[in-house]
Amino acid sequence: MCLTDLIAGIPVLQAPMAGVSTPAMAAAVNDAGGLGAIALGASGVEQAAAMIAETRARTERPLSVNLFVHAPPAPDPAREAAWCEALRPAFAEQRAEPPPGLRAIYASFVDDDAMLALLIRERPAVVSFHFGLPGRDRIAALKQAGCLLLASVTSLDEARAAERAGIDALVAQGYEAGGHRGVFDPDAHDDRLGTLALTRLLAVRTGRPVIAAGGIMDGAGVSAALALGAVAAQLGTAFIACPESAADAAYRSALMGEGAGHSVMTRAISGRPARCLPNRFTALGERVSAAPPAYPIAYDAGKALNAAAKARGEHGYGAQWAGQGAPLARAMPAGDLVRAIAGEMKR
Repeated sequence: MCLTDLIAGIPVLQAPMAGVSTPAMAAAVNDAGGLGAIALGASGVEQAAAMIAETRARTERPLSVNLFVHAPPAPDPAREAAWCEALRPAFAEQRAEPPPGLRAIYASFVDDDAMLALLIRERPAVVSFHFGLPGRDRIAALKQAGCLLLASVTSLDEARAAERAGIDALVAQGYEAGGHRGVFDPDAHDDRLGTLALTRLLAVRTGRPVIAAGGIMDGAGVSAALALGAVAAQLGTAFIACPESAADAAYRSALMGEGAGHSVMTRAISGRPARCLPNRFTALGERVSAAPPAYPIAYDAGKALNAAAKARGEHGYGAQWAGQGAPLARAMPAGDLVRAIAGEMKR
């Protein structure tokens, strides 16, 4: 099955947002004519298998899953201790202590053999990658299993690397996008290309289908992406306010509030650049001088601070990811949203 077959209904992909997307959301998007997705990057194999099973129980349409392919971080005890000390005043405000040590809370698909075995067994129609590319042996194994492979890219160089590796389609992630930047190397220079420029660049300069992502919230945005040469658009922030989303009440409230128009890029929460609604954590990140540890080690501290704050009724330390189109978010069932987007598209 090729990408055009998967999006023959409505050329809308629901972004596989870890912590927000759910099997119910993916199924609703699928059944409305789009392509839903579940995020497995923050899950262990047992949880991933359960999510796959639940999604398949909810929809008969093709399954799309997403994986994190970050470089496994090297522990740096001195840097990690310095980061915890920098966060100590924030923990103290919540009557808590920083963790005595930090760990990498997510495995990378780079060396996760158990996850690879699960995917080969389950054979999802689509497997997408974020933060980089797996090795050629893993790509070959997934292709042999019949999976269509997508990768998030933020530049022409990353796109060409994906082409050489055998990736089937490119998700052109503009700087407007919410959540984590898909840059392969978070410490390298980032040209911060916007969705419009990146989509057109890849459509003209690569030989792979392009999926535009970043700041797209409605049918007009999808139509614009198609006019630039994309075959589809991927929307994430647009689905956060849907009832099928796993976003908590505070996240939903922030998305619908004044801060929606002022999203910021921060490393403080997870250790990687990510676009977030402005909150106490993003403000803290602008004040501290210490450098956060590598992703996802820094996320261990971030999640601990958020948990301590939430226990006291403070919701300003959450990972409230959102793109620059957030003020256009609509609270409606995911299937209805897909149908509304289809109705708004230029024919």
